[in-house]
Amino acid sequence: MDCKYFGECGACVVYENGYFQQLNQKLELNKERFAAYFDGNISVFKSPESHYRSRSEFKIWHEGDDIHYGMNHIEKKGVVLVDECPQVNEHILSLMPKLLVSTKEKDIGFKLFGADFLSSSSGEIVVSLLYHRKLDSQWQEEATKIANELGIYIIGRSRKQKVIVGQDYITETLHIDSDEYKFNHIENSFTQPNPRVNEQMMSWAMKHFSLATGDLLELYCGAGNFTIPFAKIFDKVLATEISKSSINAAKANMQLNSVHNIEFVRMSVEEFVQALDGVREFRRMKDIDINSYNIKSIFVDPPRSGMDEESCRFAARYEHILYISCNPETLLRDLDVLTLTHDIVDMALFDQFPYTHHVEMGVKLIQKGIK
Repeated sequence: MDCKYFGECGACVVYENGYFQQLNQKLELNKERFAAYFDGNISVFKSPESHYRSRSEFKIWHEGDDIHYGMNHIEKKGVVLVDECPQVNEHILSLMPKLLVSTKEKDIGFKLFGADFLSSSSGEIVVSLLYHRKLDSQWQEEATKIANELGIYIIGRSRKQKVIVGQDYITETLHIDSDEYKFNHIENSFTQPNPRVNEQMMSWAMKHFSLATGDLLELYCGAGNFTIPFAKIFDKVLATEISKSSINAAKANMQLNSVHNIEFVRMSVEEFVQALDGVREFRRMKDIDINSYNIKSIFVDPPRSGMDEESCRFAARYEHILYISCNPETLLRDLDVLTLTHDIVDMALFDQFPYTHHVEMGVKLIQKGIK
């Protein structure tokens, strides 16, 4: 990727010697990091070298009557004004200058301080415009004109206010091996930012469950990104997530893909363990016959904080554990517990965030003594 803001913009911090050099640095670092637990080959799944992000956030910077996109300086020396970003997909890249022109022409830039873009691979886009002022009917009228002219959806956000022009989601289509899956991605909620790497993560995960039998338990399921493809493999899937909006999105995505063998439950991991062990009863579980499940496999994709020790010991009850981690440091900590009962049989590195130090890791573990 060639970017005229390398060395200034803080979005990319590792760029010398090109993409494959930074990818190799990540691989070598994580080989060393996990050497005590795994001495096999770590599979590497690379990203497109540019235009890989389907969502991105920019500051809006005002200079007199002009407005610009801005990013934090790499050395925290204020803001770098940018007019393009080769990280974002081609649809967002094309929209960025047009949106600024329309914002000025329609005079809706007053106290605008941020613009967040969410795009599908086919070019459906929601733009969230963030303000330090209340949005009125005049703003909505002008924003509607912009949305119609540019063929996008616009969300206006200010303190305790959300104004929707069109709709607040896009529909992404992902291809996993020979199958196609559709997902509604909602504005201001978590989605995987790199769809091509996301497809590779999903394919890798499905491969490691391809011979699984019985039912699957998934913790931290989000909006069903992995859950829905997994439903093709398992008899039944029981998935938990603490976020109400994510659970609602997961249920909508299940219907979108005509999947019927998943039960989504809004519970924390701690609450679910208590319910499973009969420590507490929860109304959210009243329609689920937990005893009807034959769970042999568990999938976890926790936040950056990873799992706590109690959650790891709970996961260790199951024969097969598949763990996707966005933070190798907390993954390493959790493997201290998981490898007491399980052996690592495969590891993978997914370059979800090129030109940064961030990486996603995948680990497949099997209970000791099981072949």
